[in-house]
Amino acid sequence: MELHWRKSSFSADTGSCIEIAERDGWVFLRESDDPDVIVRTDRGKLRAFLEGAKAGEFDGFAA
Repeated sequence: MELHWRKSSFSADTGSCIEIAERDGWVFLRESDDPDVIVRTDRGKLRAFLEGAKAGEFDGFAA
């Protein structure tokens, strides 16, 4: 399946960026430095995750 990958214009060319693509109602995510590993989700779940991250819901996870 051919996907059109995009990354933020704020990303530097360091090779450690998250890229995103969308097709047939699915959202695909990958790290630019490991492009063979792809995570698939839908818009609603991605939105909920991003809102949780912005709200600090995951701040307690160890780095």
